[in-house]
Amino acid sequence: MPQLIEPSPALHASWLAARAEWEALGTEDGAGRHLVPEQGLDTAEGFRLWTEALREQETNPVGGYVPATHRWIVEDSVFLGAIDLRHRLNGFLLEAGGHIGYSVRPSARGRSVATWALGEMLKEARARGIDQVLITCDEDNEASARVAEHQGAVLEDVRDTVLGRKCRFWIALDD
Repeated sequence: MPQLIEPSPALHASWLAARAEWEALGTEDGAGRHLVPEQGLDTAEGFRLWTEALREQETNPVGGYVPATHRWIVEDSVFLGAIDLRHRLNGFLLEAGGHIGYSVRPSARGRSVATWALGEMLKEARARGIDQVLITCDEDNEASARVAEHQGAVLEDVRDTVLGRKCRFWIALDD
């Protein structure tokens, strides 16, 4: 059974293996990459600093970013992916990024891991008083769109953004 945990230096090797899977497909998990330290993520110290920065962003965001809750999807000490909840939207997030972003390593896909994680993160959003959540995905990312739709998302539109063409979904969080 998967669980959501705070980013942890203990998962360095597993995270590196997941990164290799994404790179083999020519993609990258973007979860919190704006916080990567100078040492990079290959070293234990750089990775530790990064996980610390991800945890800090919840209460003390840096560089003009909004507060965000970063969680890793883990099963049996294996990093399966990541999900992030931005506590509020700025102009960029309203246009292209949304409240919640998620990614699952290729070897863990097709198991409803992202759908489960999104459901868990929607509980966190409700607890924070967010009444509706924006989720965006690339126009050709059918799997991500299905994840959002499984959690009740309604497509608002598809539009050109600074990050390319994005589908924009809203999920109403009723009490």
